[in-house]
Amino acid sequence: MVGASGRAILEALIAGERDPRLLADLAVGRARNKIPALIEALDGEFTAHHAFMIRHYLDEEDRWRSVIAAFDARIATLLADRERDLANLATIPGVSRLGAEIVIAETGGDMSQFASAHHLASWIGVCPGQNESAGVNRSGRIRPGNKQLKRLLGISAMVAVKSKDSYLSAFYRRLAARRSSRRALVAVMHKLAIAIWHVLHDQAPYRDLGADHHTRRNPERAMRRMTKEANSLGLTVRFEPIATG
Repeated sequence: MVGASGRAILEALIAGERDPRLLADLAVGRARNKIPALIEALDGEFTAHHAFMIRHYLDEEDRWRSVIAAFDARIATLLADRERDLANLATIPGVSRLGAEIVIAETGGDMSQFASAHHLASWIGVCPGQNESAGVNRSGRIRPGNKQLKRLLGISAMVAVKSKDSYLSAFYRRLAARRSSRRALVAVMHKLAIAIWHVLHDQAPYRDLGADHHTRRNPERAMRRMTKEANSLGLTVRFEPIATG
């Protein structure tokens, strides 16, 4: 699809205008900064056949715009009574309004059909937690499941881990350092599936645990990790409580 400047220029070409300067002057917004380049690009041969074909492509674009608008209106009608769920789902990192609509469309939005959040994750096919048993490492591949939601969670996970100072980004970094970026990303997809179940089941927005969640939950382990890192650099550290008051 072309922007406003491109559409105006193409319509003028179809109407018979051939002057590169007049055509370039139809540019609007930031495109006007490129007028010298547009003049050079528009200086060429444009035949009646070109005009015929472009008219056809523009008409097709308009037709598809109307089709998309009709489906958007239909989707809005079908989801009119799920506005609260859609808004809550959109609070999950990496999940957009469109992503929330896909979740409702694929699951029906009814979490009573899944006994737990892990059952939903299993149904989608994002269960990396089943890779180890009795000390044996198994494949990190995710299982077959709902392809639409799996694709959505993959995209959402890549967006979520880029967010600074969030639980999911911290979780991803911790796991990627010990395993691999691919396994860590699948684990984030699993976390997102868990979040979706709770958001829909509890009818509440997503609550981020914070980037320091693991440190607060197990401060001794965090101190051991920092001590080990300092020792690897030939340093030693001493932890003392900060005086209050």
